[in-house]
Amino acid sequence: MQAFFHSRPAAAVLALAACLAAAAQPLPKLKVSNDHRYLETSEGKPFLYLADTAWELFHRLNREEALHYLDKRKQQGFTAIQAVAVAELKGVDEPNANGDLPFENRDFTRPVEAYWAHVDFIVNAANERGLYVGFLPTWGGWVLGAKGKTDEPLLTPDHAGRYGEFLAKRYGAKAVIWILGGDRTADGMEATWRALAAGIEKVAGRDALMTFHPRGGETSSTHFHKDQWLDFNMWQTGHGLAETTRQWAKIRSDWDRKPVKPVVDGEPLYEDHPLAFRPKQYGYSMDAHVRQRAYWALLSGACGFTYGHHSVWQMHNALKHKPVNGPLMSWREALDRPGAQQMRHVRTLVESVNFFERVPDDSLVVDLLDGADRIASARGKNWAMVYSGSGRPFHVVMGRIPGARVRARWFNPRSGEWIREEEIANEGTRAFTCPSEGFASDWVLVLTAPERQSGSR
Repeated sequence: MQAFFHSRPAAAVLALAACLAAAAQPLPKLKVSNDHRYLETSEGKPFLYLADTAWELFHRLNREEALHYLDKRKQQGFTAIQAVAVAELKGVDEPNANGDLPFENRDFTRPVEAYWAHVDFIVNAANERGLYVGFLPTWGGWVLGAKGKTDEPLLTPDHAGRYGEFLAKRYGAKAVIWILGGDRTADGMEATWRALAAGIEKVAGRDALMTFHPRGGETSSTHFHKDQWLDFNMWQTGHGLAETTRQWAKIRSDWDRKPVKPVVDGEPLYEDHPLAFRPKQYGYSMDAHVRQRAYWALLSGACGFTYGHHSVWQMHNALKHKPVNGPLMSWREALDRPGAQQMRHVRTLVESVNFFERVPDDSLVVDLLDGADRIASARGKNWAMVYSGSGRPFHVVMGRIPGARVRARWFNPRSGEWIREEEIANEGTRAFTCPSEGFASDWVLVLTAPERQSGSR
């Protein structure tokens, strides 16, 4: 190491030292903003929940594989990783990549240290890379019971609190976001989830950020909206077609709910997933579907969005595991799919304005359309955005932000590029034609009050 430093210029040494020091700094805690619309750090900086779905991360990947996965997602601009401590796919019966089970005799009160040491390693590695972990204590199937071969009531109200305390002692000081649930209804199981939440809070404190991942087409607000432990709502808008899922309406329903809480789309349509689970009828999803769900969610009120790939969530490896619902490729290959690469552009757009002051506003657009052509709109104090899911033309009601004239420019969700910048009159109703039209030709129109008028960015 000494020879390495002596062989580099001083500036390079200082830069490396700064990087190492930054990496050593713990991530700040997250909390709900004062207006209860978004998440922010303990330092008051807005936080975009831009997660990837890695349900089987702790269960199926060894350390080298896990680091490869985390490095890739960090490079692609994600801010969080959703993973399940006790996984869905035979998580209590099939050992992890190191040959360890999570519990002795399937008993949640008898954890196996070697298994949890592996979870420790991955959580620490994620945090060191600036990634928060959306930490699911268990897949819902191990709580629900009587709904299929893997759904067994192994976690009950009698000992869920103890399990929560165990987890909080281990991860309460880490950069984790607690996500209870796991793709199952809470009907009749509310007591177990509440006991688990109470156990976590008993050790980690009330500031432990917590939500609930429901089954497809449902939201955490159905069962737990008024529970104090539920800090923000989470939808699983699901893997259906745009016209039947109507994701934007689901997100907006929780935005409008009282008391006000932030909302995240925690599981929309994955990339390369059988559309509506019917590949012969509809084929597979692609990056365009994923982009639509991201921008529809954010402009409809979500403070965050979770990307997913059908091979990555299950960490598919044909040599090791039975495939679930026909994955098209290995998880390693899937890491570089177009939709994953394009999620960084979501951050580009969000960071181009004071995004977290935004209010979803359908009245900005005369012709909102529906299905894959859906047009979504939102505005802030000095800006407005309109997303055309298939590049269809639309009419905007001007004058909703200040200034006699406004700057108009187009954002390309595929490339992250800005084009066609111009100043236009801020009055009347104006027609806009996207730079291109058709499915996979989605665009965002961004209107901002010029700096000389408002001081906005």
